[in-house]
Amino acid sequence: MRPRTRTRVVEPSRLPLRELLAEALAGVLQRPARSALTGLGTVLGVGAFVAVLGLTATASARIDSRFSVLTATEVGIEDTGGPRPDLAGLSFPVDADARIQRLNGVEAAGVYWPVHLPAGSVRAAPVGRPSGDEQAAVVAASAGVLAAAEPHLVRGRTFDTWHDTTGRQVAVLGAALAARLGIGTLDTQPAVFLAGRPFTVIGIVDDARRGPDPLLSVIVPRGAAARLWGGPTQDRAKMIVVTRIGAARQVADEAALALDPAHPENFTALPPPDPRTLRTAVTSDLDRLLLLLAGICLVIGAVGIANTTLVAVLERTGEIGLRRALGARGRHITGQFLCESASLGLLGGLVGSSLGVLTVLGVALARDWTPVVAPVTVAAAPVVGLATGLLAGAYPAWRAARIQPAEALRR
Repeated sequence: MRPRTRTRVVEPSRLPLRELLAEALAGVLQRPARSALTGLGTVLGVGAFVAVLGLTATASARIDSRFSVLTATEVGIEDTGGPRPDLAGLSFPVDADARIQRLNGVEAAGVYWPVHLPAGSVRAAPVGRPSGDEQAAVVAASAGVLAAAEPHLVRGRTFDTWHDTTGRQVAVLGAALAARLGIGTLDTQPAVFLAGRPFTVIGIVDDARRGPDPLLSVIVPRGAAARLWGGPTQDRAKMIVVTRIGAARQVADEAALALDPAHPENFTALPPPDPRTLRTAVTSDLDRLLLLLAGICLVIGAVGIANTTLVAVLERTGEIGLRRALGARGRHITGQFLCESASLGLLGGLVGSSLGVLTVLGVALARDWTPVVAPVTVAAAPVVGLATGLLAGAYPAWRAARIQPAEALRR
């Protein structure tokens, strides 16, 4: 019998994870300048992603605080006129301000309505050209309106309850209208003429936190307006109420009954809106726009990584062929280039995440805000960079694995 011969089985080559990472690191560091420029797109994309989410969260927190200070403390009351508004006059009583201010939690309250005068009725002199081509707004207001509006006075003062109850013909002008009328000082006790009737200007304002816009308005006491021109005609009267934080909805529930216990249906109280709805309405459009820009940056970064990795595959065709001839398998080549592109993406994600957080901190410090960055955003940013690198390197790695050793060595 012939002796049995043993056939030696060649074991397939293996590439341990440690050597794979070392090869990928060597490939990245072989051309550091190119690697840095390749990862720049990912840095910008991930940085924009973190900055957008961080600035959105910071702005939302800021909106919440401003909501608490302004909107959450403001209640509007409208004079509906009851079931027959065409026959009803002014439903607000003369002492409407005092009635509402007796409610617990109310800080200021006042009634106002627009006064409709013929065109050209607002003048700086009894005879002459009007204030401008358009009609200036005239607003009849109780003293509580100016207290609730918190106007910023440029000169003079606002009228008070005494001016209102006695029907004094005084006026508070907006700064823009005062400039158009040529009123720049109150030392000479200037007057503004409304439909030929003089009103002494006692104050000029350029801004108000609440209530009607004062910039192009003439604000006169409610008592004088009612005595000269009667109550509201085309538009119903309204009331603005400023409350302490947390009391707005309770005041809104009690206001109509406090104004007229016999006919509370003549009034509609408008409590402040839900802060979550306000925040969503303000920030949703900004979120979509900025996240779109971050996505574009990520796409640019992915294209840059894919292009550079593909160029690296073409430049290293001889190296790939030699490694295949020495026993490297196709999946080893695929893993090496995937690891290189993933390393670039991960490094870009880490750097971009740091830059995004620094951007949020810088903007918050410059605006005197409280920075808000969710930990999950910072943790997800490097993962986004890693995923971008993997997706970008998939095609070049597949191309590298399909290179035949003999063809590669002939080049």
